[in-house]
Amino acid sequence: MNLKKLLVPVLSLALLFPTLANAEVKPKATVNTPAVELRASLDHLLSEHFVLAVTSMTKAYDGAADSKAVFDALNQNALDMKPAIASIYGEAGAAEFDRIFRNHNNYTDDIVNATKSNDQAALKEVDKEVEDFVIEFSTFLATATEGHLPKKAAEDVIRLHEKQVRDTFDSYVKGDYKAAYETFREGFKTMFSISKALSVAIVAQMPEKFKNSKADTPAADLRSALNSLASEHVALATMEMQKEYEGAKDFPSLIWAETQHTADFKAAISSIYGAEGANQFEKIWVTDHINAQSSIAAAQKKGDLQAREAAKKRVEAFVIEFGGFLGAATAENLPAKAAQDAVRTHEAQVLQAFDEYVAGNYDAAYKTFREAYKLLIGVGQVLGDAIVTQFNDKFQVPADTGSMTTVWMKINSSELKINDKVTQMDTTPFMWESWTFIPLRYLSEGIGAEVIWEDGTRTIWVKAGNDTLTFWVGKDYMEVNGVKQDIGTKVFINKDGRTVIPLRFIAELLGWDVEWNDMDWSIKLTKAM
Repeated sequence: MNLKKLLVPVLSLALLFPTLANAEVKPKATVNTPAVELRASLDHLLSEHFVLAVTSMTKAYDGAADSKAVFDALNQNALDMKPAIASIYGEAGAAEFDRIFRNHNNYTDDIVNATKSNDQAALKEVDKEVEDFVIEFSTFLATATEGHLPKKAAEDVIRLHEKQVRDTFDSYVKGDYKAAYETFREGFKTMFSISKALSVAIVAQMPEKFKNSKADTPAADLRSALNSLASEHVALATMEMQKEYEGAKDFPSLIWAETQHTADFKAAISSIYGAEGANQFEKIWVTDHINAQSSIAAAQKKGDLQAREAAKKRVEAFVIEFGGFLGAATAENLPAKAAQDAVRTHEAQVLQAFDEYVAGNYDAAYKTFREAYKLLIGVGQVLGDAIVTQFNDKFQVPADTGSMTTVWMKINSSELKINDKVTQMDTTPFMWESWTFIPLRYLSEGIGAEVIWEDGTRTIWVKAGNDTLTFWVGKDYMEVNGVKQDIGTKVFINKDGRTVIPLRFIAELLGWDVEWNDMDWSIKLTKAM
């Protein structure tokens, strides 16, 4: 395998927002600024909270021996947030945060107990407690940030988070494990949307404290995307090894979730290093890594020490090969030796947490898990720094010069152009009953907006700057910052599984000029950015 033979990168709009062409000499893009560090810290603690909250509930429902250790880790996660809040809002602000946030951890036990006893009255009371928390916590955040994070926006995303935790748990209880892990993955990603919104608000409130840096630059988005992919891996790997060892019923669905995660990671690699680099990544990542970790758990369950040692040797082979891949891909901006050392430490921590779990030393197991989780959050910094250094011009922050942004697409064509950037969509614009429909996510993310999907209510939030647009599948209206707007026809999901919306309404609402070409059925949107 020739690790140095990688394709010229074509950066995906789903991961990287387009830069506007201009001739200015710009400051060097970087993942290492005070604002990006704030966002990364929130990425870490908020996403870990979600993982531990869901795990605590499912373990408690099963009556697992490690359920108390998970709940203790969940509470420690909340305590670890307190110093970060104190550094921004002082001790009084941190104390109020701690009171609100840690109290809501107790709802996990209340939900589990009411569910196990099928106490509908108790479940209704918990629902009320959760909604009270949503209102109180969103009020705290809006007040603390002096309105830079609007109360309505905070309410919406916190309520979504609570619903995703509950939906994951309810699906688990019903034995619908695939649905549980689908919602788990959605809920996990939501935490990174929360950390972005909160960090942007705090930085806007206190620009001097963060040296006038920004939390939502292309480099910051890359680092956060890598934070998400790396930390979700350690969460899924830890659960997978435990579940395989225990012979748990949800183990096959967890394997499915790991496969979906690998596909997401592969897509991210492809967006930077092309299809060849992505294929190399997938082969290395799965063969002597994901599969080998599973082999260790299976061997431990059988008491086959020889098979376990053979699997450990495969993991070491992965360490060498994957570190070499990262070094070659980044042109040694991340040195292969440094990558190998970091990957080796990660593998040792995952194995240590598993061994402590098998030994029944659950407090130690979750302490090690939290260390492993923190280590992989650091991947976003080191790998992100290497990629941004390698392709710095791709991560430049657009200058506010009033330059025009042009979006081009064509009926029945999968090609999308934004300025000089081209991407291939997995669906196409089309016409139906005199309406032109376009895929919401591609347009939104292509112009730098953030898209959040909530499966249970089939709701889509599009966050563009300080504005929040809310759509519902099957509805012919939407909301802009909480204000209802008719859109003339229903939003729906097309045959490719993509949410589509009427072009002219959304374009004109956002201030884009629409130009239709009757000759080739192409559409051009322009706007001064």
